[in-house]
Amino acid sequence: MTNPTSELPCALVIMGVAGSGKSTIGEALARRLGWRYEDGDSFHPAANVAKMSSGQPLTDEDRWPWLKAIAAEIERCRRAGEHVIIACSALKKAYRDILVHGRDDIRMVYLCGSQGLVADRLNHRKGHFMPPGLLDSQFAALEPPSPEERPITVSIDAPVETIVDEVLQQLQPSPPSPLLSRNHA
Repeated sequence: MTNPTSELPCALVIMGVAGSGKSTIGEALARRLGWRYEDGDSFHPAANVAKMSSGQPLTDEDRWPWLKAIAAEIERCRRAGEHVIIACSALKKAYRDILVHGRDDIRMVYLCGSQGLVADRLNHRKGHFMPPGLLDSQFAALEPPSPEERPITVSIDAPVETIVDEVLQQLQPSPPSPLLSRNHA
């Protein structure tokens, strides 16, 4: 019998704007799959955290070392045969290209929701360095993943377990087409 995790990617990157639920969904997915969870925020240099804490959005130059550090952790996991889920905003295609680096065993999970819903969540969130005032810059920078990126796209307007169920359903390999499995001899 085939190991069900052998057909799964080595890494899932949970992406979306601040307040979309990346950490919550990532942790819940990790529990369900038995994988390790990492919060991409922990890969930020202190200067990035200080900049965001003061209400200043990061520039691309600020983000490159952060993204490269996350990509290095994904590569380390791949080489070790581990599975990991990492929460990372990955707002632009150029950022996702660094993380995925042309590998087909890394999948993006795009948590999408309206700016109003996300703003409401941010206004109720406590103890995070990302202030709600930076949400506009997050939506301005957001380039939703294209079909070519093979994203798993889910709406954040549902309970956590429903979102996790939907991600897992989209993650499963598609069954073979009945047309392909017929014997036409």
